[in-house]
Amino acid sequence: MAISSAPFLRPLCQTEFRKCPFLSSKPQFLPHLLRFKSQGTIRASSAVTLESGLNTQNEQEIQVDVFSCPICFEALKRKGPSGLNISAIYRSAFECKGCNKFYSSKDTYLDLTVTSGLRDYSEVQPARTELFRSPLVSFLYERGWRQNFRQSGFPGPDEEFRVAQEYFESSKGGLLVDVSCGSGLFSRKFAKSGSYSGVVALDFSENMLRQCYDFIKKEDTLSTANIALVRADVSRLPFPSGSVDAVHAGAALHCWPSPSNAIAEITRILRSGGKFVGTTFLRYTSSTPWIIRPFRERSPQGYSYLTEEEIEDLCTSTGLTNYSSKTQQSYIMFTAEKP
Repeated sequence: MAISSAPFLRPLCQTEFRKCPFLSSKPQFLPHLLRFKSQGTIRASSAVTLESGLNTQNEQEIQVDVFSCPICFEALKRKGPSGLNISAIYRSAFECKGCNKFYSSKDTYLDLTVTSGLRDYSEVQPARTELFRSPLVSFLYERGWRQNFRQSGFPGPDEEFRVAQEYFESSKGGLLVDVSCGSGLFSRKFAKSGSYSGVVALDFSENMLRQCYDFIKKEDTLSTANIALVRADVSRLPFPSGSVDAVHAGAALHCWPSPSNAIAEITRILRSGGKFVGTTFLRYTSSTPWIIRPFRERSPQGYSYLTEEEIEDLCTSTGLTNYSSKTQQSYIMFTAEKP
């Protein structure tokens, strides 16, 4: 279904401007990034270095990486410098031995989608997904779009980040994945906090990831931080099972084509004790007058606006426990833990 460009000319409003991807300009300092060195170590069960079978000094070691093949979920073999940062990943090649498929960085991000590398085949995504891949929407996200969420009860990025950090207290020191990260608004905050051994900013939108890269290169502390940009499908997350310590999804759940598949995937990659924290827009709350509720059953552009009860049901049905939430108007922040 095609999307008209007309909506972009309208004033911002909460019914049309939910979660969106961002535009970023073309990378301009990759050569400089190549000089940066990795800092810190990554605490993830799949980050195990293998003995190298290479004999010359100029050849680089082969490792089992924190990333897995999006097809078979086997850990990828990585050839190149170690480290979960833009410089190291840009200089590395990734291979799935089982599927005989190779993955590498494209522009500023590592493409770990099932369709990565295909020449002739292309998929048509739902209209809302294609909207998020728009350069214009990507550019606008932190330049007015996200600020408009306050009209629906969102407290603002700083407060949302503070509460998320409290929920992630037991996961600090581990690997955090920010799914549907958009322009990396929260990914950058998590990376700058120094609370995690590594942060993966993950989104399906190429332009959102490019926009994230543009923001990162403007901050010296982030240019060498353990943050990686990865393109992936939330319903096919490229991580081995039980390898991730924390997953964040800010203003994202209502944008997913299948929230149930996405949360099942998040549960799969979390280690025991790992935390999932998300925020989204509610269809309505317990305080919404019954006469208004029928008008909110059909959401614009096919967004999956759920109720408090539906979100809890999704989390518990995939095996997550210790569910809790906080709501304000149409805003909800929820958390759950993998037992």
